[in-house]
Amino acid sequence: MPSATTPEDAYTAAPFVPARGGLDALRRAAADCRGCPLHGPATQTVFGEGDADARVMLVGEQPGDQEDRQGRPFVGPAGRLLHRALEEAGLDPAEAYVTNAVKHFKFAQTEPRKRRIHRAPTLREMTACAPWLARELALVEPELVVILGATAGKALLGSSFRVGQVRGTVIERDIHGRPERLLPTVHPSSVLRADDRDTAYRGLLDDLKVAARTLGNG
Repeated sequence: MPSATTPEDAYTAAPFVPARGGLDALRRAAADCRGCPLHGPATQTVFGEGDADARVMLVGEQPGDQEDRQGRPFVGPAGRLLHRALEEAGLDPAEAYVTNAVKHFKFAQTEPRKRRIHRAPTLREMTACAPWLARELALVEPELVVILGATAGKALLGSSFRVGQVRGTVIERDIHGRPERLLPTVHPSSVLRADDRDTAYRGLLDDLKVAARTLGNG
């Protein structure tokens, strides 16, 4: 089983993923995942949640500070913005399933009481966490996967993925042994960081409207 001294090439969550059971069993098992060192500094595992029969699954990068503290995905500022954009696009957030490519918060912190600074997960860390996402996809069986940002895209489609080249278009790929339809767009956190938030938000909204039309909701 992986440990803190395990080479990065050997990091994997696979030994922790149960072969049977639904999303609840998967979520309970993920709470004890030690598949890579990210579990150490993080407060807790942040697993996906939402409609188990969702037609659309949204995949982000990793939990943020608020998600790590609350143990739920997309509950911080970026999550609230995403919720608003989904509703405006004609997608009911209550009927979606939201998750992340990496289930633990990766951050840097110089002093215990200082703000925790987000750090992007490495490709090896994303690969280590991939068995959890693979099982989520297999259990939910969404009709469409919305990829939120470059990191999620690399986790699902490989290191050559560039969100700007394919955003707002539906692509078909075999993902973890399953044929999937995927629609890449930006991560909502990038909208919050943009110099022109209104334009960035409209871009995200336009992409989500494509998702809604793809599902027959627009």
